[in-house]
Amino acid sequence: MAPVLAFFVAQATVRGITTGRAQALVGLGIALIGAIVGGLALARSAGDSRRIRGLVAVIAGLIGTILSGIHLANATGAIGTGSGKLGAIVALVVGLIGVALGGLAVARARGPH
Repeated sequence: MAPVLAFFVAQATVRGITTGRAQALVGLGIALIGAIVGGLALARSAGDSRRIRGLVAVIAGLIGTILSGIHLANATGAIGTGSGKLGAIVALVVGLIGVALGGLAVARARGPH
């Protein structure tokens, strides 16, 4: 049982920003921009401004989701090993939230027809 425990302790000692974590942070940053812009489009905008901000949110959310999905598919190692797998999962969720908020803002900008 001790070799198994040593394996997990050795993997969990990675500290700092690794290349995997940096790649996940890029996807998270873009996805977060999409979620923030989408939230602002719903809360404060009206008319064409809401539609434009909603489209920006959808595009940024999709880019963040795609980047984090690609990183998640290529990441090796478990969570906590510096591969950025958990960061990519969080970025994927935030990107989908940005897409949803942006899509809702675009739908509300059109109004009932």
